[in-house]
Amino acid sequence: MTDTLPGRALGTPLGRIEGPAKVTGTAKYAAEYQVANAAHAWIVQSPVARGVLRSVEADPALDGVLAVLWHGNAPELHEGDDPELSVLQSERISYRGQVVALVVAETLETARRAAQSVVLDIAEEPHDVVLRADHPDLYVPESVNAGFPSETAQGDVDAALAAAPVTVDVTYTTPPLHNSPMEPHATIAVWDGDEDLTLYDSNQGPWAIASGVATVLGLDPARVRVVAEHVGGGFGSKGSARPNAVLAAMAARLAGRPVKLVLPRQALFSIVGHRTPTIQRLRLGADRDGRLTAISHDSISQSSRLFEFGEQSSVVTRHMYAAGNRYTGHRIVRLDMPTPRWMRAPGEAPGMVALECAMDELAVALDLDPIELRVRNEPPAEPESGTPFTSRNYLACLREGAERFGWADRDPRPAQRLDGEWWVGTGVAGATYPAMAQPSTAKARRLPDGRVEVLVAATDIGTGARTVLTQIAADALDLPVSAVTVRIGDTELPKAPVAGGSSGTASWGWAVDGACHKLRESGGDEAEFDTTELLKDRGMEGRHAYGAHFAEVRVSAVTGEVRVPRLFGMYAAGRILNPRTARSQFIGGMTMGLGMALHEEAVLDPHTGTWVNHDLADYHIPVHADVPSVDAAWIDEEDGDLNPMGSKGVGEIGIVGSPAAILNAIWHATGVRVRDLPARMDRILPHLPG
Repeated sequence: MTDTLPGRALGTPLGRIEGPAKVTGTAKYAAEYQVANAAHAWIVQSPVARGVLRSVEADPALDGVLAVLWHGNAPELHEGDDPELSVLQSERISYRGQVVALVVAETLETARRAAQSVVLDIAEEPHDVVLRADHPDLYVPESVNAGFPSETAQGDVDAALAAAPVTVDVTYTTPPLHNSPMEPHATIAVWDGDEDLTLYDSNQGPWAIASGVATVLGLDPARVRVVAEHVGGGFGSKGSARPNAVLAAMAARLAGRPVKLVLPRQALFSIVGHRTPTIQRLRLGADRDGRLTAISHDSISQSSRLFEFGEQSSVVTRHMYAAGNRYTGHRIVRLDMPTPRWMRAPGEAPGMVALECAMDELAVALDLDPIELRVRNEPPAEPESGTPFTSRNYLACLREGAERFGWADRDPRPAQRLDGEWWVGTGVAGATYPAMAQPSTAKARRLPDGRVEVLVAATDIGTGARTVLTQIAADALDLPVSAVTVRIGDTELPKAPVAGGSSGTASWGWAVDGACHKLRESGGDEAEFDTTELLKDRGMEGRHAYGAHFAEVRVSAVTGEVRVPRLFGMYAAGRILNPRTARSQFIGGMTMGLGMALHEEAVLDPHTGTWVNHDLADYHIPVHADVPSVDAAWIDEEDGDLNPMGSKGVGEIGIVGSPAAILNAIWHATGVRVRDLPARMDRILPHLPG
């Protein structure tokens, strides 16, 4: 680890502190903790999408099986807020892949073999698994994810659209997408008596997991310890307790010994969440100068029979562009499908596909440069509430990004550049993500050797959080980073929120900064800082990060294959605390956006109610060859109304808008407008010029 001068850590590209431990294999992930006498568990999943489980029969000839749990013999759980955690409690089957039984055995191999041999007696029922815009059971929920109102309206949208000289009325669809973290969900459960439980669990927030598991097990949350020192990705799927944690705890209590449960990769496509498919209708009206008079964004998505999750796809439109007449709304239908959850930039990622592609279509209809269209519709304050922005450098991102990308040389006409067999084009799209902070607590204490130890139950899911928190602490203490140790990922540490909503660094960092300043100023041996009161009345309006994405694509005139030789993002995300880790987050999000645009798609078999490509062999994600040049830069932005560091989140904005930039570039290259993601070859080839 490279050291820093006292008070000079923030802003330096410090390498990841845990890097040596990870590359040498000494960093422990959830399934790698060594506990004595551990048994192994394997799940049994429903082969049908809807029905009643009448009985479960195990092979009595298999030695080493300790228990086979199902709703007929499983311990009774307490009711919680999430029905997905009430595992093995009901005869009802709500979706294909739902856990219906659990085998516990002496070895992993025995558990897996026994699970494969289990015989399920199921009364199958007709199922409904297809999302469609005319579904009779669509309804408007009270609110959508993160508590946003389902609908907002100002003015008379229909009248404004009828009077507008230029309009766009288009529908974009996005398929189901899967988080696919590198490390699968895993838990080792260890009981100490009947009331004290330790979980070594792969998650994005130990305190949140402790609370969720404690509720259904009827325990005091203070007596549930959750350890997540190193986590191999999550992308939202590990932001709350998942069935593996409850199942492992249930099995360990019954077996009277520790139990390890690692979900197989295919199970991650059903029981840990995914991004819902969406159907989004965008209607835009503008005068002939390109100024919007009306915006309407209506989003349709699905959830499961068990749990209502409303993807907030239309919410992003409430913050982007000025227009006097506005409507945003959401409708949901409950199907016999797995429950969708958070996936990197929930709402913003699919919502900006529809909005930014529709804006591109409007620019074409107006014969106006798409950047200029966005400039002409820049709002002076929040478009709906009128709340002033703490900072908004969206136009600066568009202009600076355009200069770096070489936008000025672009011929606006589509299908004008043919290089051999390849049609070449470029596209642009905006990006935004809310700048949030959640209550957190941290503690700093002096060690006998003069070093300082900082304690906070944060989680590093691969973002570099541990490193950035060390830099924050070092500067607040006026020490080099070598004199600071940060401990994270354990509920024995001060309470902290989940790594989610691009709010981790802002939340944990605020508490760390406060604790370290308090320790330094008091001269004592220990100091604690809690941000709860500081955030009590803080709203989200007016606080956002912004960006602009630029893409160059090449589309084969022979096959319709799309390649992306250049992808560039320009961001305004407050103070960049660590350029190395921030750039990694930006380009990681952009790469994931490329996958959303071109590759990722869960393919539904409506007859069985399952996604047929439920593994990484068939569910395609980008590889190195797909992204020959992906780069990010940022504007130096000062915003004193955010947190003591002046930072905004950088973990999710890279996926917001980057798919739209690629789709817009495909249109510019070929004249083909792809409105159903991903942009597969069969959706392009039949419509190519000539």
